[in-house]
Amino acid sequence: MSAVSPPRRRGLAGDVLIVTTRELRPVAADPFSLVVGLIQPLFFLLLFGPLVVSGTTPGTAHPWAWFVPGILVMISLFGTAGTGSNLQYDLQDGSHERLLVTPLARSSLFVGRALKEFVPLVVQAVVVVLVMVPFGFRPHAGGGVLGLLLLGVLGVGIGSLSYALAIAVREQDWMFWTVHQTVLFPLMILSGMLLPLDEGPAWMRVLARFNPLTHVVEAERDLFAGRITTPEVGYGFLAAGTTAVLGFLLGLRALRAATH
Repeated sequence: MSAVSPPRRRGLAGDVLIVTTRELRPVAADPFSLVVGLIQPLFFLLLFGPLVVSGTTPGTAHPWAWFVPGILVMISLFGTAGTGSNLQYDLQDGSHERLLVTPLARSSLFVGRALKEFVPLVVQAVVVVLVMVPFGFRPHAGGGVLGLLLLGVLGVGIGSLSYALAIAVREQDWMFWTVHQTVLFPLMILSGMLLPLDEGPAWMRVLARFNPLTHVVEAERDLFAGRITTPEVGYGFLAAGTTAVLGFLLGLRALRAATH
């Protein structure tokens, strides 16, 4: 009688892939949810954009080349900052605890969720770019691809921080949304994604330099304009990468504390 071989153990990468695929299934089953997430950015382009492009947008041959990359970063910010509420709901109704008894590595439950943010975010960004091309937006091909990659990394980082917050305040929905609203809008305004900050007060310009989104916005504008090798691009990837690493570290630490 031949011995039954034990089931082959997956590595962490395999577990992460399983979780990421699981998290993407609802998006694939209902692609219209991606369109719903674009309503606010499209309204900014439709109603706020003409006011900006008719004014002064420094350093661009076409004003949309200044405004559209900022809106793409807005999609990354608003599209991923609230995703922690889904995890909070799973923590409250017991869905997350049921996953803990599976053979999946516990860290993969967090990492897989965070990486899931990359795909829908990039799809939404591509839709916005295609919508704006007939209006005069002309993205550089290679720079645009790097810009999408940068957006994805930023989205993973912000999503990770959102999940970390959800775990930390898992019994208090109001606390999650209070922190969400308190942090989100100052970050948006102080990034210069909607209006130039060059003529703003000195204190605002100082705060903007410490805002990681500022560097990502500047990098996106350079990338979509084809200026791939500028220092701003390097700072943007550094800011997005640091956000992602910090989000993973805080999230995994919060997950370990919550499950022990």
